[in-house]
Amino acid sequence: MQASVIELGGSEAGAAGADFWQRLAAAVGEWLQRQGLAARDAIVLLPFAQHIGPARRAFAARPGWAPQLTTSRSLASSLGPSLLAAPGQISLDAAMDAFTADTLLAGQSWAQQLRQHSDAAYLAARTQMVETAHLLARGAAQRPPVQRAAWFEQVRQRLQAVSGPGELERALGLVALAWVMAGDRPAPTDTLFTLRPSAWIVLEAGGPDPLAEALMTGDVPALRLVADFELAPGLAPTGSLDLALCDDFEALAEATATAVLQHLNAGRAPVALLAQDRVVVRRVRALLGRQGVPVLDETGWTLATTPAAAALMALLRANLANLGQAAMDDWLAWLKSPLTVGWEPEPLASLEALCRRKGWRQPERLDLLDLPVWHRARDLTAPLRGGPRKLGAWLADLGRVLRALAPLSVVEGGVPLLEALWVSRNPWEGSAHEALIGATRLSPAEFLAWVDATLEAAQFSAEPEHQAAVVITPMARALLRPFGAVVLPGADAATLAAPAPRLGVLSDADAQQLGLPHAAAERAAQAKAFAQLLRSPALTLLRCRFAGAEPLPASPLLDQLQAALGHPLPAWQDERALQPIQPLQRAAPTTRRAAAPARLPAALSATGIDALRNCPYQFFAGQVLGLRPADEIDTEADKRDYGTWLHAVLHRFHEQRRDTPGQDDAALLRAAADAELQSLDEADFLPYRASFERLVPRYLAWLAQAESAGQHYEAGELTQRQQPFDGQLAGLVLQGRIDRLDTTPQGRLLLDYKTGRASDLSAKVKAPLEDTQLAVYALLAPDGPSLQAAYLALDEPEALKLVTHPDVAQSAAQLRDALQQELSDILAGAALPALGEGRLCEHCDMRGLCRKDDQA
Repeated sequence: MQASVIELGGSEAGAAGADFWQRLAAAVGEWLQRQGLAARDAIVLLPFAQHIGPARRAFAARPGWAPQLTTSRSLASSLGPSLLAAPGQISLDAAMDAFTADTLLAGQSWAQQLRQHSDAAYLAARTQMVETAHLLARGAAQRPPVQRAAWFEQVRQRLQAVSGPGELERALGLVALAWVMAGDRPAPTDTLFTLRPSAWIVLEAGGPDPLAEALMTGDVPALRLVADFELAPGLAPTGSLDLALCDDFEALAEATATAVLQHLNAGRAPVALLAQDRVVVRRVRALLGRQGVPVLDETGWTLATTPAAAALMALLRANLANLGQAAMDDWLAWLKSPLTVGWEPEPLASLEALCRRKGWRQPERLDLLDLPVWHRARDLTAPLRGGPRKLGAWLADLGRVLRALAPLSVVEGGVPLLEALWVSRNPWEGSAHEALIGATRLSPAEFLAWVDATLEAAQFSAEPEHQAAVVITPMARALLRPFGAVVLPGADAATLAAPAPRLGVLSDADAQQLGLPHAAAERAAQAKAFAQLLRSPALTLLRCRFAGAEPLPASPLLDQLQAALGHPLPAWQDERALQPIQPLQRAAPTTRRAAAPARLPAALSATGIDALRNCPYQFFAGQVLGLRPADEIDTEADKRDYGTWLHAVLHRFHEQRRDTPGQDDAALLRAAADAELQSLDEADFLPYRASFERLVPRYLAWLAQAESAGQHYEAGELTQRQQPFDGQLAGLVLQGRIDRLDTTPQGRLLLDYKTGRASDLSAKVKAPLEDTQLAVYALLAPDGPSLQAAYLALDEPEALKLVTHPDVAQSAAQLRDALQQELSDILAGAALPALGEGRLCEHCDMRGLCRKDDQA
């Protein structure tokens, strides 16, 4: 039966408020009366559930019966639950269907060959197959059951007709098609095709609905209400319309938030903030939150981004990692998460401080220590550690662990997370996947990947704020709703563009031929949705003119709109710029901040003295107050770690060489390196081990030359060297560690190993009074005036180089006298201003404390 059509007019016919819905109700009532159809038995299908409320109010204002107002999805759900998917059938759950896809592909030799060749390529192919199956299943559900067999045959012919490259895609498509056709499970929409209302009435806004179109092709009287219109010449927007041009992301976010606030101040509430650019909208929401604006976000976000998911994934990563590969950061992440609410905070803080101080990255190091909080955490999570098991067993063990910890249900996202993972006392009984859950066997890594995929696929929406003044919603869902104003940030060519539909292995031409979503249809639907925004009482469009340094053109839809209007859009006015400028008052200059601690640390090292010389404020914050940034735990080895390891290797080598003379030096040096690697991650040290192998012959050549000149190793790693001060500084000691002392015909030689370049060290000792490191070590050394000191540069490409500090004894004496005076002044209360300059400030950890950037 041919459907009747009623055009509800363009944007000039009225806003998307009560007037539109009253006209719709009148048109429906008059048509039903002319056709002699019972209104109470008619069904009106609306595009979205948000349209039901205003439509009901409009029909309630008319005399007589009102038709049933619903959406196609709501109507299908109201007619009864759909049958659960049997084992092997498609369920439209991406995470679970991936397991079924594995089973289907296990019988395909070409798929197993692909898996053996590249696991990554196999996983990508499996994802394509699942996407294709979901696309075909949804496409089939939008067709009458009697037409599906012919449509499936059409799909088969399209997949088999293609020749040449793409053999893998065709094979995946055919398996996906067979999967969708398997079994006799009816589609959830089948009950709709059995209904016999007095009339099908469909509101078309933002493009046609394929399922509603199919319902109107039967023998039931049908009416199509077309609210769409084109961006054509002569267009007349209902309300105000303006455009803001911004130079960058932050300017766009600020202008968007300002536009929303201006609409609210003008009494145009609620305001629809269209989530075309989610990154910008996230920033705008933060700006609105600072102003106390209540916001309702209808778009939601993935469940994986919630605090509950973050805590759970940290817990799983810590316990499901391969032996020896668990990261301490993951353990600390979940130990500081809501899962341990109620635990004593002091033991957790001490545990973290210990790990950071020691630089421990493997949790196994803590197993040998008497730390009750650590052993409690390990015992509670023990069920998760172990080998592969069935998915049902994984879920049961996960539920057991979560019940022993603080409840996730009170954390944002916790309830939907537990539902998505079936984590309850009977986690999967009666679910659509019960047989598959009970049979699928997963390794720890596979279970972790399944949980991650499940949380990524699930959506989460926060509880709506009371009487939200701003509603964040997609553009398609804003149509025909009674908003006071609409704000659309991102009206540029990169953002306001139709997204490419996910077609699996099908081409866009295949999708178009088969009546599935395709690029042209998506563009047409977006253009219609954009045009519907003109029904709003006020519409503000915003776009960036640049993407970084590159010009960013306007969206083609914006160009079409301006062409239809016949003139450029009016410029948006920022009311903040219209405020009168108050005369500036001369502010008093801010002087550099200074501290007067009148106290000193108990001990002072060469590093502390360097800090005092670089910037007294750095010395005050770091040495007196003891403030230090927390060290990262899970980081790769860097050159500093290499230097520490190399110091230990050379010390071990010389101690063993002195105690057991006559051995092969190269073998002894490499053995020392192997011994020092036992407690480290050898994989991290592979690049540095290669550097060490190049160092071995150079170091032994230098050693042989030094010993031939009468220089011999005496001692190394002298760690407890201390030198007390006199007078009012009594009690303060100078301390440090000396890398190495050698004896020479001229006296003792103090050596400091360096992995830096000799040229940098030479420049350092050219000003002996500025080289505090060797001078401090000279004060700590057991010798007096005959002592010599030098840096040994280990990284020179040709040969090691000795960089000597001239007359180190004199430099040490001068340093001691200067320190005595400076430290006495500090103890007496002398101010310590922040004096750092250049690179010293750029890389200073205390810059935020001295606030040098705010000083005159």
